[in-house]
Amino acid sequence: MVSSGKIVDLRALLAARFPAPAPRPADCLITGLESLDQPGGAGLAKGGITELISPNLSAGSASFIAAMINAAQRDRYFVALIDGSDSFDPQPVGNHALRHLLWLRCRTTVQAVKSADLLLRDGNFPVVIADLVLNSPNELRKIPQTSWYRLQRLVEATATAFVVLTRSNTVSSAQLKIVLENAWTLQTVQHENPASFLRVRVRRSHRSTSHRVNAVAG
Repeated sequence: MVSSGKIVDLRALLAARFPAPAPRPADCLITGLESLDQPGGAGLAKGGITELISPNLSAGSASFIAAMINAAQRDRYFVALIDGSDSFDPQPVGNHALRHLLWLRCRTTVQAVKSADLLLRDGNFPVVIADLVLNSPNELRKIPQTSWYRLQRLVEATATAFVVLTRSNTVSSAQLKIVLENAWTLQTVQHENPASFLRVRVRRSHRSTSHRVNAVAG
């Protein structure tokens, strides 16, 4: 009979010789963007808040939204977009992909936060995006941090990935903070897949340390 010690040694040898690929966390949603889906990123956290910071207007937040809608079409689920300034342009996305979108058109930050509260309590959307990039910084500063922590507690009880798009560091309760580091040009915008040019930097993550990568849409 083989001793237990030899079995342990054999398992260690096999593990070293034939390492298994790292399993992808089951609590993450695949986006189709390589920078978020690779092992270091592992997608958007379900049951958590991701803050996507877009420091300038040409950083690519619109392309990120379009990529998420296309991912919803690809994987046959629905995404909710809370349009904080009623500025979303659906034309580049295409009618077929838009069938997978719930578009909530808001005019103030307060309306957007209340809409997020409603959708997260419902818990039926795999992805909820709150686009606050064009909302007034003064309005955003008036939203107490307790409101973001309340939304965090709501999303923790669901399998929803909640993404908040901002111009600067705003959501203190976010588990993952990503900075879009792009400067869109006319050539980029005219490309058939603008999201393939996205460059992001993970600023803070409960999974990994800060790193910079290129995002390639699938």
